[in-house]
Amino acid sequence: MTNAKLEGTQPQSIISGVAYQRCINPQCGYTLDVGQVRTACDRCGDLLDIEYDWDRIRVPSQLSHFEQMWLQRHSPLRFSGVWRFHELLPFAPAEKVVTVGEGQTLLQKANFVANFVGLEKENLFLQYEGMNPSGSFKDNGMCAAITHAHLTGARRAACASTGNTSASLAMYSSVTGLMKAIIFIGSGKISYGKLSQALEYGALTVQIAGDFDDAMQRVREVSKDLGIYVVNSINPFRLEGQKTIMFRVLEALRWQVPDWIVVPGGNLGNSSAFGKAFIELKQLGLIERVPRLAVINAAGADTLYQLYSRRGLRWNSGQPDMGVVRDYYDDLDSRSAKADTIASAIEINRPVNLTKCLRALDFCDGVVRRVTDQEILDAKAQVGAGGIGCEPASAASVAGAKLLREEGVIAPSDRVVCILTGHQLKDPTATVAYHTTDQEKFNEVLGSRGVSRASFANRAVAVPNEVEAIVRAIQLYS
Repeated sequence: MTNAKLEGTQPQSIISGVAYQRCINPQCGYTLDVGQVRTACDRCGDLLDIEYDWDRIRVPSQLSHFEQMWLQRHSPLRFSGVWRFHELLPFAPAEKVVTVGEGQTLLQKANFVANFVGLEKENLFLQYEGMNPSGSFKDNGMCAAITHAHLTGARRAACASTGNTSASLAMYSSVTGLMKAIIFIGSGKISYGKLSQALEYGALTVQIAGDFDDAMQRVREVSKDLGIYVVNSINPFRLEGQKTIMFRVLEALRWQVPDWIVVPGGNLGNSSAFGKAFIELKQLGLIERVPRLAVINAAGADTLYQLYSRRGLRWNSGQPDMGVVRDYYDDLDSRSAKADTIASAIEINRPVNLTKCLRALDFCDGVVRRVTDQEILDAKAQVGAGGIGCEPASAASVAGAKLLREEGVIAPSDRVVCILTGHQLKDPTATVAYHTTDQEKFNEVLGSRGVSRASFANRAVAVPNEVEAIVRAIQLYS
């Protein structure tokens, strides 16, 4: 990775002379100063990466160097689970980064869930990003995006959201007081657990008649007209922060690379960020091999699965056949097809990071699968029974790992990390409906989505208000 001549920008970066933006299309390669605010290449319209002149950066020779950062936790920079790895995303000066203590997350060995998935004991790990301040993985990327927004003088920041992005943006905007948050949501497409955060944190919330894909289109148009900073994962700085999830996974595994990373696929920001993390670590000589990547769609929002597994779309050295993509989207439009899944966080038909995800799949020898809402909720219940609560979208990773194990793609001896993207309380309605004794409530929330049973339900036991009856119930069921 070498430095490139910056074109069409200020003579010198207002942020960092070691970082710049580059179009991901190798045939284009257009570069921009890191101080410019863009969500796409000026020349060809493709996505942008943040790249670095690594020869000018003091990158540690071993990843174990970052263990020393724990001794500096009195510093906000090193307390953050994102900025603790500042040398691997040095687009902003250390004294200018924005942090609220994000990234204090857990890689949990999950033997109970391993048995459900079909893996040998000690081989399944759950990376629980629900421990972030706003309750989801989004904080990893949002602190990076808000850092860049602040350094470029932004006073307003906007996003389209199914919930988690809006909660994170609203939190960072309010706790730092740096800018006003403006959130676009689709009608009926956000859980109350997430919407309550955006409202409580004081964001301007705009609900449009449409779904996430409609909201994403509107936020890009409106933000361009009004000069508002966009923090969706189409923003390349967002993905720089999300890279650090993989750094923390490696740290927890004592810098040993697992065999598989399994991640839910919505807007494909995480899978894209993870791929970039491993590309850079391999190029820097900090790891000798890379894990395989599995991206798991919900069956009701399976664009990546349809394009990758059914239509053969590939990265193709940076020249994917976008005609295949356009034909698929035209077909969606002709059928007025909308994404529909209980996993609302990944209820997206037009993932903005599609091409970056194709690159990640190519580099990490990846696979793509889809799982039903039934499989997602059953996996979610097993994750919960193992002691960690997650939102439905998170459980797609565990359901996908189970499917890949059944197919023989994942071996029982493989070391597998499943990413749990959000906290259980992000969407309590689905959890309560799954475990309820009220069949009408079950049908109302889940039945319409093809969920016909609660295979692992933990239902409340109804008893009379009598000590003897309560004692009998406890003796019977415990």
